[in-house]
Amino acid sequence: MKRIRKLLQTIASDSLTVFWGDWLDLRVRIPQVAASGLISPLIYILAFGLGLGSSIDRVAEPSAGDSYLEFILPGMVALSSMVISFGGTTFSICGDRLFTKTFEEMLLFPVHPLALHLGKMLAGVVRGMMTAASVILVAVLFTGRLWSFINPLFLLLLVLNCSVFAGLGVIVGLNVKSLESVGLFNNFLIVPMSFLGGTFFDPMTLPLALKIIVFMLPLTYTTLGLRAAAYLTSEVFPWYSIPVLLAVRSRCLSLGPTSFLTSKIETGSS
Repeated sequence: MKRIRKLLQTIASDSLTVFWGDWLDLRVRIPQVAASGLISPLIYILAFGLGLGSSIDRVAEPSAGDSYLEFILPGMVALSSMVISFGGTTFSICGDRLFTKTFEEMLLFPVHPLALHLGKMLAGVVRGMMTAASVILVAVLFTGRLWSFINPLFLLLLVLNCSVFAGLGVIVGLNVKSLESVGLFNNFLIVPMSFLGGTFFDPMTLPLALKIIVFMLPLTYTTLGLRAAAYLTSEVFPWYSIPVLLAVRSRCLSLGPTSFLTSKIETGSS
């Protein structure tokens, strides 16, 4: 028991050390990071929420929120946090691996691979939360609903979403061989998920075949949860979204240290 406790303390300490190294670089770029993922959601809000939404509101009532604009705002928060958590983490690791070569020095540190994964993931979570905060500010300005977007359940799902995609970003960043490969993951995973993850529509209204596909995407559970946390009562909240995101996060957590060990072996052999 003492060994396990000591190991956990060591992993926690080493994770914070790895995170602090990224934070020292990140803290001087806070405005840039916060604004980097705001452009696409803002365009979607203006084009779909205000443009298309005015037509939709005349013929249909959204399943959550008072208008189509309010309906898509939680999805925009989920979308922005996903893109920046994944992209920021992936490109950060790729830059260190493929260009500056400083990542090889980190692999030689006497720290547990799990600590390396957690430290990099925490940095990705912070990136995602910074961008999500800017989108939340826009959502509050459009709706005037402050508590809808900062309540504990909403923030819990947001952190889980950031951790899922930051963890995925760690795995991708460790395994790709070039920045072109990162583009493939972005084009075939992140971009489709942005539109199919329930951000612009209610997945419950889809035919069964499409519903199965949509519910295979982790962003769907985040979007449904954030929308319910913002506008609906706890009785109709999709509580299953939390364990699903935790399960995906655990899977990334199990694969991440293996990727670090593989990279360390390759570094040692070279």
